[in-house]
Amino acid sequence: MDTVTIKAKGISVTLDLTVGHIADMTVDSDGRQLKPLHRAPWIDAGETLPPDLPQGTVRLSGDFLCAPFSASDIEAAPLHGWPANSAWDVTASEATSDGWRAVFRLRRTVMGATVDKIFTLRNSHPFLYQEHVFSGGSGAVSAAHHPMAAMRDGGRLAFSPKRFAGTLGAPLEPDPARGRFKLSYPARSTDLTRFPATGGGTLDLTDYRMEDEREDFITLVEADHDGPGWTALARRAEQDLVLVLKNPAELPVTMLWFSNGGRDYAPWSSRHRGVLGIEDGRAAIGHAASIDDNWLKREGVATAFTLGGEVSFRHVIGTLPLTSGEPPRDIGTASGHMRLTGADGSTRDVRFDSDFLRIGQPG
Repeated sequence: MDTVTIKAKGISVTLDLTVGHIADMTVDSDGRQLKPLHRAPWIDAGETLPPDLPQGTVRLSGDFLCAPFSASDIEAAPLHGWPANSAWDVTASEATSDGWRAVFRLRRTVMGATVDKIFTLRNSHPFLYQEHVFSGGSGAVSAAHHPMAAMRDGGRLAFSPKRFAGTLGAPLEPDPARGRFKLSYPARSTDLTRFPATGGGTLDLTDYRMEDEREDFITLVEADHDGPGWTALARRAEQDLVLVLKNPAELPVTMLWFSNGGRDYAPWSSRHRGVLGIEDGRAAIGHAASIDDNWLKREGVATAFTLGGEVSFRHVIGTLPLTSGEPPRDIGTASGHMRLTGADGSTRDVRFDSDFLRIGQPG
């Protein structure tokens, strides 16, 4: 069995057990089936792929756990670590009083730690509630979620308050024979609508435009506030809203991966278009950099979890119908619901487990 599907009223989620990636997430709402997550075009094409690709790239889909994030340069493993590239087993899967709960365990260990992935679905909640638990082990490791949404005609973004956005010293694709980028590297801005662009001028990080062919990566650092960290993506053609939420005390950065036809080599081949990675994490780029001195640590931002005992963090992905094409300007969670406030002050309430992210609870 390479996949397992769990369901609750109005929602289903399928996990690819070969690599721990979410292969499908479907939410039934207002007579529609909403599918917020991306699946790489080569997975079902039956084509021959380059032989040296990590399995996490071969099976790229949905969301997955990165541990470490990016290069595994402390403990030998593929890009984004064994949780994103190797097999998971089902250790529990059963109905609950209000939905379904499943537990998966990574067959390998990470820095000696056992890793469990816990999925919870609640009836009539358009959200996947996730928790990852590291038990035992030693040392420290960076970690991040890697949800990806794809758009046919771009979209608009909104975020919980951020201190600033920053790019690294070099782009993902610096060689023009292999790809292209739009942002300036390195650069920094406190205004997400005016980020320095390569060659001069600025770009609006809240506007995903299909005409901007590029491969860009940027880190957003959460500001101090008492609510959840969140990203809201209003997809134009899909007429929906993709929501990604975290506890900033656990995952203090949100890394955005703009992948829009910006890589020309296989398997990307300029066809990986309209994809946005919304990667909440506790990480710098690479395992060694995350546990050593780095630019985020110098800003007071944690970039790794210390292992030993039990370490866990939680994350939520959801989707709602949306016809306006505009994301909310604010999201609050309390008393078993989520309230989305529009730019015009209008509000919309949705069922939500407001205790799940442990906002404001002692660590």
